[in-house]
Amino acid sequence: MTLLSVNLNKVALLRNSRDTAIPSVIEAAKTCIDFGARGITVHPRPDQRHIRVSDVYDLNTFLADYPDVEFNIEGNPFEGPQPNGYPGFMQLIESIKPDQCTLVPDDPAQLTSDHGWNINQNHNILSPILEKLHAWTIRSSVFLDADPSQIPLAQKLGIQRVELYTGPYAKHFNPEQPHNGLTDYQETARAADQAGIGVNAGHDLNLINLPSFVAGIPALKEVSIGHALITDALWLGLPKTIERYLKAVNRADGL
Repeated sequence: MTLLSVNLNKVALLRNSRDTAIPSVIEAAKTCIDFGARGITVHPRPDQRHIRVSDVYDLNTFLADYPDVEFNIEGNPFEGPQPNGYPGFMQLIESIKPDQCTLVPDDPAQLTSDHGWNINQNHNILSPILEKLHAWTIRSSVFLDADPSQIPLAQKLGIQRVELYTGPYAKHFNPEQPHNGLTDYQETARAADQAGIGVNAGHDLNLINLPSFVAGIPALKEVSIGHALITDALWLGLPKTIERYLKAVNRADGL
């Protein structure tokens, strides 16, 4: 069974467009959980343009009452403190100690994440970060392009999960040929699974392309979805949207 983790960044982005507390990130998290999601994801950026540091602490307090719900925090581990109150990514992780920490190589100027780590080039700088997560008993996840050649070194580094960047898959998805573009993901997932590394996935997955991706990656443990899910909720409502994504995640058709 693949876990659905809902990324709440876009809820916070809408709230931040006004000087208000509406919509509530906490209420959004509660609704997602009440209707079956078993993971909450946030990606607090240094400029706090959507999820704020205060949201991370509020969610951590709220989720303490839901021990079966995973709290996943994404971000660049090399982002340091900012004058706006952002404490630095690893400082925040140490304070919160979420269930999972997903390391993403995003630049503050990026609109959104658009590539994974090159572990073969960056293993020396990632190693001490991974050692910290291990010492803090936080599951490590590394955002990765679909490239099976990176898995042997990921195993040596002790990475516990890889999150496959699915942007290219989503961009080229054709409903009439749903398996096209899956080969690299399948090979990477297979290599990771054989190496004892869990497989997550995320970015631009939606109700149309998600079932085929899940069906094609049997080892898939978790998908993190935000933009498409919150967009669908504008038309369907959040409860109905969560129900539809859960059906999509757990339906193995299309291949």
